[in-house]
Amino acid sequence: MSAVSLTDRKNAAIARGVGMTTQIYADRAENSEIWDKDGRRYIDFAAGIAVVNTGHRHPKVIAAVKNQIDRFTHTCHQVVPYENYVALAERLNAITPGDFAKKTNFATTGAEAVENAVKIARAATGRSAVIAFAGGFHGRTFMGMALTGKVVPYKVGFGAMPGDVFHIPFPVELHGQTVQDSLDALERLFKADVDPARVAAIIIEPVQGEGGFYPAPATLMKALREICDKHGIVLIADEVQTGFARTGKMFGCEHSGVVPDLITMAKSLAGGFPLSAVTGRAEIMDAPGPGGLGGTYAGNPLGIAAAHAVLDVIEEEDLCGRAIQLGNRLKQRLASLQDQVPEIADIRGPGFMNAVEFQNVKTKLPDADFANNVRLKALEKGLILLTCGVYGNVIRFLAPITVGEEVFAEAMDILEASILEVRAAA
Repeated sequence: MSAVSLTDRKNAAIARGVGMTTQIYADRAENSEIWDKDGRRYIDFAAGIAVVNTGHRHPKVIAAVKNQIDRFTHTCHQVVPYENYVALAERLNAITPGDFAKKTNFATTGAEAVENAVKIARAATGRSAVIAFAGGFHGRTFMGMALTGKVVPYKVGFGAMPGDVFHIPFPVELHGQTVQDSLDALERLFKADVDPARVAAIIIEPVQGEGGFYPAPATLMKALREICDKHGIVLIADEVQTGFARTGKMFGCEHSGVVPDLITMAKSLAGGFPLSAVTGRAEIMDAPGPGGLGGTYAGNPLGIAAAHAVLDVIEEEDLCGRAIQLGNRLKQRLASLQDQVPEIADIRGPGFMNAVEFQNVKTKLPDADFANNVRLKALEKGLILLTCGVYGNVIRFLAPITVGEEVFAEAMDILEASILEVRAAA
């Protein structure tokens, strides 16, 4: 069946709010490659939005899931528990930053992890207010939308958001916003809108995802840690997109040396199977009473089994080191084009969580059309890319960290050719 007819069927059957970046209908995938229903091959530099850091169908992940399927697929841990759930919690408690007692709670999606982190912080502090950052993305549930610092498409048309959520600017020096500007805005917030004694948590992505792949400066993270300690506020690191070797460390917050109180994680935790978690200080995690946390599919056995395999693969294949190596090569390739492509305003990102930002040469304003044209040109040539950013002028790179050398080199050639062709046509 052709992709055209499938698109017609999709338009007739699926709500239009479910957006699609491409019209590729996947038939099979392996590591960093996808083949569509018509047999065309694509190089995947999206990885399901940072989900398959260990590649599509990594043999160890598939073997672990098949083994679990042969035993049982669901009991609901809150009804009939299982050891793998406990063992994975022990592993996350051990590998997350912080030399203190930790505990873990499992859920299914990144948004659920964020919701649970807010619930836990509120229960632990007896406070209700939460502070987030402009440009941040924290999910599509109502609390997730409230925390997210971008209106279109995430909030538009959905009415009033939950109260007691406040936003401050995220520092992006390229756009004239310094760390001090952000800290001054937080101080004004404390003076004008919310007493810090009423704030339960501050939540931040160590590298903004949807917002444009802007890393949080270490100076900001350290200042937030001091402010949270001063006022008894819980610091939450949203590692849903940054976690599990993507940035060259297991977790993005490790680059700053700042230890958060709670860490939310999902996406690449289970290599393509739905699983999320909150890990943090034991005394904070234990604030909700029995029954206050959970979910029917929370800690599903298949996701738990996959996550154990993912952690093994990251260690055995040194994916943190591999991420640094690949990211450096990608950034060097992009940097080699800057003289020919003045639209390249910035190249950034730790490890293999990288981005290139485009601006109009004459106006110096964000150029979303240039970014999207590069994405479309690359797609024509068989490379799947994603855009992001508040202005839509950023291309982000999220290839599996396990991408093979020949495929990576092919992708770099396609990327360079696409950028140069769009530049020539501009």
